[in-house]
Amino acid sequence: MIALVDYGGGNLKSVANAIHALGYEFTLTSDPKEILSAQAVILPGVGAAADTVAGLRAKGLDEAIKELVKRDIPLLAICVGMQVLFDSTEEGGQTKCLGILAGEVKRLPDGVKIPQMGWNQLKQRVSHPLFEGIPDRTDFYFVHSYYASPADRNIIGATTDYGVDFCSLVINKRLIATQFHPEKSGSYGLKLYQNFFKMALGDKK
Repeated sequence: MIALVDYGGGNLKSVANAIHALGYEFTLTSDPKEILSAQAVILPGVGAAADTVAGLRAKGLDEAIKELVKRDIPLLAICVGMQVLFDSTEEGGQTKCLGILAGEVKRLPDGVKIPQMGWNQLKQRVSHPLFEGIPDRTDFYFVHSYYASPADRNIIGATTDYGVDFCSLVINKRLIATQFHPEKSGSYGLKLYQNFFKMALGDKK
């Protein structure tokens, strides 16, 4: 019912703990067929975007993720998992990503401590079921040096200020992507996961 994507990297343990804490079951999988048969998919991410893209492509998961977005299967992409959905990233020179979302991933500006590591506010730009029970400007936990700059500004669900007012959450139909780590963000992070599962699965557990 819920697929947690295993491409050889990512913050799997913390995400798994968050899912279990909410009472949901999941399948940890690197099988494209299992991913495409799921009712909800989570793509975690830590580390470098180039390594994440390479790990996905090595297992054929890049095409599976493109297909599930095309089919409008609910997807929650986290941190680097969010970044690799875009066309390219400045990280490592100029790395080509999956091209599911139009836009570029850019380095945080000079003048701030990089990486951003710690709590920062989420400024909600839209009213959406994902934010149910989560007040505007709630703090979430970030660890990153790069941020996504979507070509379509209408998909920006929330922004965060860290030297630049950057896109920290994407909402595009049933695709949700967060630059922050909900699984490291306490009770409101768990609430965001719960809201995503509720949107994807209804009340099923």
